[in-house]
Amino acid sequence: MRIEVLKERLIQGVQPVCDVISPRATLPILSNILIEAFDNKVQMIGTDLEIGVLSKITADVLEEGVITIPAKKFMEIIRELPGDEAIISTQKNNTLIIECKKALFKIMGLPGDEFPSLPEFDDKEATTLPQALLKNMVNKTSFAVSYDETRHVLSGMLFELRPDRLRLVATDGRKLALVQKDLQLQIEKEIIIPNKTINELNRTLKDKGNVRVIFTQNQIVFNLDDNLIIVSRLIEGRFPNYEQVIPHESENKAGIAKDGFLQAIKRVSLLTSQTSQAIKLEFFKDKVTLSSRSPDVGEAREDMNIAYDGKEMAIGFNPGYLIDILKNIDQDRVVLELIDPEKPGVIRGEDGSYVYIIMPMELK
Repeated sequence: MRIEVLKERLIQGVQPVCDVISPRATLPILSNILIEAFDNKVQMIGTDLEIGVLSKITADVLEEGVITIPAKKFMEIIRELPGDEAIISTQKNNTLIIECKKALFKIMGLPGDEFPSLPEFDDKEATTLPQALLKNMVNKTSFAVSYDETRHVLSGMLFELRPDRLRLVATDGRKLALVQKDLQLQIEKEIIIPNKTINELNRTLKDKGNVRVIFTQNQIVFNLDDNLIIVSRLIEGRFPNYEQVIPHESENKAGIAKDGFLQAIKRVSLLTSQTSQAIKLEFFKDKVTLSSRSPDVGEAREDMNIAYDGKEMAIGFNPGYLIDILKNIDQDRVVLELIDPEKPGVIRGEDGSYVYIIMPMELK
């Protein structure tokens, strides 16, 4: 193999491939990326056997070939190259040579035929989505995915596709995020996508172009304009019946300026601690008082004017969960629905495009 390629183009191609490689790979070959040069293209693949990424870039291919090389070391080298263009070649003993200006690097690799191949797929069951739309929906729900490995089905996001809409749902049992969009999909599916794949989508989806979403029996494929393909296993199991935990609309509704509410929560949460994590929200007519108190740290208090005509109550919330929710709402004003201090708070979009639920915390 021998290629000439622009440094920046090489970095753009290698980065998403390196992102999926586990630092605790069980097999040496899984710490490597596969590099294959042919037809003036360079194809790179990385996988941890749960998720795989294939990236393609254009290059001057002077001699075709294939090799696998340590991903982390390769990325570190190409980032530090002194020039704009590199020459990459291989030798017979699975050595990769990288030349740029007066710099030269040699990396020991492994044969390409030892690398696990990505599964083959067709697009008999598939749909096409705008990348910007899917990126926006994933951003607005991914923060609610559980990191508790014992709750396997919650460690991923539910993709619920209907002929007329797409709905994404994530929950960790303490907060829930639901976002939906009316679309003509002409397909019906319910699948759970692992959190690692969701994170990769967050990194790679762009604000333009389309993504072809292909469904197989136990995998999903995201084809981003043919230059980047993400293949992922799905989480087996049934997602909880989330609809039954969404409260009915309440009469106790607080209309609040979102940015002001967000900043007040951030300020008051500065004096929470590991033993006193909750902030208290006290709702009065047209006012909410936010406060926190930690015996070992101190206390904070702030008043905000709001539109509220419900019953007076005090309720505790984890401020981090509220911050996560408010950061992902692109409206100037939110409506927080309350039932009582022991029931969850709800924020809904007026057009039904989103629902956020947060469980209360006990006030000490």
